[in-house]
Order: sequence, then structure tokens, then C-alpha cells
Amino acid sequence: MEKRNNVWANVDWITISIYLAMMFIGWINIYAAVFNEEHKSIFDSTQQYGKQLMWIFAAIFIAVLMINTDSKFFVAFAFPIYGGIILLLALVPFIGTTINGAKSWIQIGNFLLQPSEFMKMATSLALARFISSYNFKMHEYKSLLILSGIILVPVGLIFLQNDTGSAIVFGVFLLVLYREGLNGLVLFFSFLIALVFILTMVLDPYITVITLTVAALVINYLMKKKTRRTLIAAGLFSGIFGVLYLINYFLQWSIDPLYFLLIAAALTSALTFLYAYVLRKRSLMIMIAIYFGSVLFAVSVDYVFHNIMEQHQRDRINELLGIQSDLHGAGYHVNQSKIAIGSGGFFGKGFLQGTQTKFDFVPEQSTDFIFCTVGEEWGFLGTVTVIGLFMGLLMRLIFLAERNRSKFSRVYGYCVATILFFHFAVNIGMTIGLAPVIGIPLPFFSYGGSSLWSFTLLLFVFIRLDASRFEQLSY
Repeated sequence: MEKRNNVWANVDWITISIYLAMMFIGWINIYAAVFNEEHKSIFDSTQQYGKQLMWIFAAIFIAVLMINTDSKFFVAFAFPIYGGIILLLALVPFIGTTINGAKSWIQIGNFLLQPSEFMKMATSLALARFISSYNFKMHEYKSLLILSGIILVPVGLIFLQNDTGSAIVFGVFLLVLYREGLNGLVLFFSFLIALVFILTMVLDPYITVITLTVAALVINYLMKKKTRRTLIAAGLFSGIFGVLYLINYFLQWSIDPLYFLLIAAALTSALTFLYAYVLRKRSLMIMIAIYFGSVLFAVSVDYVFHNIMEQHQRDRINELLGIQSDLHGAGYHVNQSKIAIGSGGFFGKGFLQGTQTKFDFVPEQSTDFIFCTVGEEWGFLGTVTVIGLFMGLLMRLIFLAERNRSKFSRVYGYCVATILFFHFAVNIGMTIGLAPVIGIPLPFFSYGGSSLWSFTLLLFVFIRLDASRFEQLSY
């Protein structure tokens, strides 16, 4: 009993207070989003707000259970928990239920469970356990391979469920690895990949490849000031492409010129790489690898976008990048959401007075687009309050993570902070047109038992670990 009392004395009540405030505000806004004149009672269990209240009570029970669990349990069972939910994810394609095009739910009676939500916590535990192990060294290839496996295995399984939004969340673990010593070049490459993706979407693939080639030549010149070498590389690329193009033209083969660009890029890269290898110019070898990798990525993105992605996914990306504008199709959700938020003004229209909300102009307004209800009914002040709560929570989590002496607790704390940050930033970005609509919930606000329970587990495991910061966790 004394140990339990000490645990409750050491828990961070500031974090818990923010958590409770978020759940309460979320519940009130779910009530406003789906308000029904025939079911006015906010406690009506036949309505979403009544069900959400029951899930809130269950979430509080989960939170209490986590705080009363020995912190060493999470260390000892990190890998078994990860393996168990991986197995559950693997079963979803066979026993799952399809909702909104994603087969990512398991139906248990009247309740729907989404294993991918709980996978975030499990992956966080597994990463923390591995990184905090005695012989771990971030820059060893074996360690990087294992870390990649821990992250990419669930990503692959979630992609099979056609749940792109949940899979993308796992990319934030790169920030955690960077905090723990991962080379900053990895983040640079991630930025480069995003830039190439946008270029490929906005520009024709031919122009993208040429743009990347010119950029590589200019960067090489600026870095080394080797005019002759740069001109030789440019001439080699142009010559190979020109010869292939003329052969295709005169022999009337009707081969797509994009293939000639790829061949020119490949041969130029191979010959330049051989030259750099002989002269042991490591920086040039790295630059060539980045260039050719970017070219291959650009071409593969174009192929995946036009041949593998569903039409609604292509439409949403095109809408976000301004390539197309369809206010009655792919852009309908975002357009109505922006109208709802903008109409709230500074003070909002008032509780239950939102016309966009009341007349169901905004689809998914109790789940993915719950933030537009906040904006319409509570206005600028309401949105600033919600954003302030999230920023306060995130800063508090980083503070708690840094003050922990246990590496396991610190790594796990950063996992929690980055996951919550991604959900917060992307979900709100979706509602105001700054991020693609990928269908991820706003933590502690959106309607749904799986998301609320998974975020509660994610957060309160860390609160429990932080409460044991004066203890020495064994590995």
C-alpha cells in the first residue's frame, strides 16, 4: 500500500489535468457535432456522445490501471506486447471488417477494435526497449537494421489494410531516433524525398528528372568548383539521351523518351561513380547515389500514383497541391470544414448554434473533422484554447522525458510526444487545407473507443514510467 501511495504522489498531475480537460472538451464537442433533438440527453447511450462517455469512463479505468502497474512490467514485456499486436495486425486482413475502404477493424460484438491504433504504443515500447539495451549502438548496421524492422513490419501490415493514414504516423519515429543519435543526414534525406514527391506531383516526370539532373550538376559545381568535370557530366548525359532519342525517332520505335532519360541518368551515374571510386572521392560517390536514388524515386512515385493509388487518394493529393480544384468532390470535406471554422469568427456562434455542424455540411464531423465544430461554435478563442492545450501537453511531455534518468523512459516519452504531435498537426492541418485528408483522429477529441483507449494507454504508460523516475529500471 505504501508503494502505491508513493506512485500516486509522484505522478505528474499537470499532464493528467490536461488529459482530463481534453477528454471533457472533446466529449462536449462530439455532443454538439451530432446533436439530435429527439435524444437531447448528453448521457443517452444510444447516441455517439453517450457511447463516448462510456468509453471515457473505461479510459479512466485504463489510466488508473496503468498507474498501478509496476513500471518494470513495461520493460520486461515490451517485446511480447509488440509481438502480440503484430500477430493481431496480421489477422486483420482475414477476420477484419471494412469501413470507409480500409479493412483495419475487428468487430467484437457491437464494438469495433482497430489494432493499428494500439500498434503505436507497442512499437514505442519495443523501440524504447531495444535502444535502452546494454549493447545498443545507434551507428551499427545491425542496430539500424533491427530498428528499421521494428518500425517497418507494422507499417507493411497496416498498408495491407489500406489504412495509409495510420501507416504514415510511424514515420515520426525518425525524430525519436534522431534524438538518440541517428545521423542528421537521414532527416535530410527524408526532406529530400518529400521535396521530390511534390516535384513529381506538380511537374511532368520528364521535367522532374531533368530538374534533378540540373540541380545535381549545379550543386556539384558550387561544392567543388570543377567546371571541366561538371561540363563532362552534363555532356555525357545529354549525349546519351540525344543518341537514344534520335535512334528512336529514325527507327520509329515509339518508345517513351522517359526511358532514355533514365538510361542516360543511369549510365552517367555509373561512369561518374566509377571515376569517383578510382580516385577515392567519397563525397562525389555519395552525391551520385543521392542523385540517382532521387531519380528512381521520382519515377516510382509517378508510377505508384497513376497505377496503384485509388482514385480518391489521387484526387485528395491533387486537391492539396492545387493541381485540381473540385469543391463538390475530393475538396468537399476541406472546403466545408474551412467554411465552418471561418464562420465562427472570434467568439464563435455559441454552443449548439453551428449551422454547418447542425445541418451536416461537414462529413465525419464527430471523428476526423471534430476541430471544425470547435472553430464554428467556439470561434478563434476556442481553437486557440485547444491548440494551447496540445502545445502545453507536448512541451510537458518533452520536459518529463528529459528529466528521466532511465533511457527506456526517455525514449518512450519522446515516442509519445512525436505521435501526439503528428496526430495534432495533421488532423488540424486537414481541417484548414494544409495537410491531405488521410483519416487520422484528433487525440482525446475525436469520437471512437479504439483511438481514445490507445492514446490513453500510450500516455499513461509514460506517466507511470515518469512516476518511477527515482527508481532504477532494470533491462
